[in-house]
Amino acid sequence: MRALAALVFSVVLAAQFENTSRRAGLIHSIPNGGVDSKRFIIETTGSGAAFIDYDNDGFLDVFLVSGGGGTSRLYHNNGKGAFDEVTAQAGFTRDGWGQGVCAGDFDNDGFTDLFVTYWGRNALYRNRAGKFFEDIAARSGLTQNRIRYNTGCAFLDYDNDGRLDLFVANYLKFDPATTPKPGENPYCWYRNIPVNCGPRGLPFDRNILYRNEGAGVFRDVSEESRIAKPSQHYALGVLTGDFNDDGFTDIYVACDQTPSLLYMNRGDGTFSEEALLRGVALDENGKALSGMGAASADYDGDGWPDIFRTNFSDERETLYRNLAKGEFEDVTRGAGLSRNTRFVGWGCGFFDFDNDGWQDLLLVNGHAFPEVEKLKLDIRYKDRAILYRNTAGGKFDDVSDASGPGILERHSARGAAFGDIHNDGSVEVLINNQNEPPTLLERAGKPRNNWIILKLTGSRANRGAIGARVKVTAGGRTQTGEVRSGGSYLSQSDLRLHFGLGSAPKVDEVEVRWPGGATQIVRNLRPNRVTAITETARP
Repeated sequence: MRALAALVFSVVLAAQFENTSRRAGLIHSIPNGGVDSKRFIIETTGSGAAFIDYDNDGFLDVFLVSGGGGTSRLYHNNGKGAFDEVTAQAGFTRDGWGQGVCAGDFDNDGFTDLFVTYWGRNALYRNRAGKFFEDIAARSGLTQNRIRYNTGCAFLDYDNDGRLDLFVANYLKFDPATTPKPGENPYCWYRNIPVNCGPRGLPFDRNILYRNEGAGVFRDVSEESRIAKPSQHYALGVLTGDFNDDGFTDIYVACDQTPSLLYMNRGDGTFSEEALLRGVALDENGKALSGMGAASADYDGDGWPDIFRTNFSDERETLYRNLAKGEFEDVTRGAGLSRNTRFVGWGCGFFDFDNDGWQDLLLVNGHAFPEVEKLKLDIRYKDRAILYRNTAGGKFDDVSDASGPGILERHSARGAAFGDIHNDGSVEVLINNQNEPPTLLERAGKPRNNWIILKLTGSRANRGAIGARVKVTAGGRTQTGEVRSGGSYLSQSDLRLHFGLGSAPKVDEVEVRWPGGATQIVRNLRPNRVTAITETARP
């Protein structure tokens, strides 16, 4: 009886999500290598998705990165619940093996720019007044002296000088001319089926940090900053955050089959890699997992940003609780996240889908190898998403089965971005699927609770306020959030911050700590609206 009551309780509380991509106009298939089999690893890692307001009209637009054989696509939000494709007129014409996307106003002109990673030449798309994007990577110092397998990325102001710098993860060294074919060596098999090779057996590469020197120019500071020092990691998802609350942005990198990385910002232009020391490199048993995506939120309400990571099948997801000052503990089992081990997880994110003031969690899935369909097991190439509801006690309930057809649809999903496309307090999820149109998860019916969205603009800090820390106090509770570029898996979520308020009739106080140290307090804000806050205080 108790189990039945718990099930009924979860069903009652669960939201109903549906895939509205077709009626929203997101109808184009995104190519990513073979459909029934994949010859090379480049076909498996997939591509990211982004929510950005590129023309500053107050509505989130959509950008989808394309793998080989296609052009990345831009869709404009028409404000009526649908999108119009504007890819060509906005300047996106390049084909190639696109991987990740991150957003930030690197030139502080008030318009959000895009950086797109590739196997090969990366692109820095400068936003020209919300009308056109120009790739200026070559003249900005972002060219590379060889072909690299660039994956996750993030803009960040690591030195708090008001200009956005750029971090780029590198997966491995890949050359189709020399990489073994499926079945040619021990690293090219999965459950006795020949599959594409890697990452094991393929050469490692190193991560990159570019410093923004101003005037649209970046300088590679990977060596002098010590970002390039770690040398044996297969790096994928990138997550930034001030994890020890010292006023400087740190960098977490989810790594595949190798220990994950945590670059702690020392505040002097250098980083110290401390993932093992701080408890976020391995799982609780000391095992390196196949990390893909990463997300952060203060899920337990103690004021410290925690870290979640997606992994491969036969592995648990990983939730690291921040014990304070950037020291972490693997709490996956205790938080109720250890049961779904048959999935290969990619994009992920915390979001408050019921606006109760507690961060829920969604991750999207899909196996790396289409060939697993031959096994006729419960491991599938196309798989459903997983939705966890935060029970407000440091634990999560899996409410996937009761959360509507959109959650249960099966896709080979990769990147996932989160944002409120209608500005109505209900957060949507954009998912980039391999060789299919994207998924747009929308909740059927708005949550009953109150909410607020904060749009921050820096003055001394970088214009997009990336790296700003926010505390929102309402109804006797304080929540925290941070403006981030990149994250999830190779993706970019809304740069605005969404907070569910429960039944609180107002926001009592918002405290913003801007990059660079200035603190600003705003009081008595009305709920259920987008509120703009511009930096005025001085440190």
